[in-house]
Amino acid sequence: MSYAPLPQPPAGLLRNGIGTLKAAMKKAEIAKRMARRSGVSEAEAADRLDRVVHQILSKLREGKEAPLPGFGKFAGGTDGKVNFQREVEGRHE
Repeated sequence: MSYAPLPQPPAGLLRNGIGTLKAAMKKAEIAKRMARRSGVSEAEAADRLDRVVHQILSKLREGKEAPLPGFGKFAGGTDGKVNFQREVEGRHE
């Protein structure tokens, strides 16, 4: 059985993996939320976010997967694009 592909979401929206559309967050919004939750300044949160992104990109450039425990992993595809594989709930690899 095959299914028709889902239509692409409008610009600025992402699918959350179960068909629901959700607004994409920008770096400043993520840093602000991280700062609030961790009790650090927005600048420190932005620096931490930059380090994580840099580590992910470095792994991908080396041809390795970049895991995000509790979320899934980034992996380079054969087409040169980056793919994200969500972690199955209750299963940690």
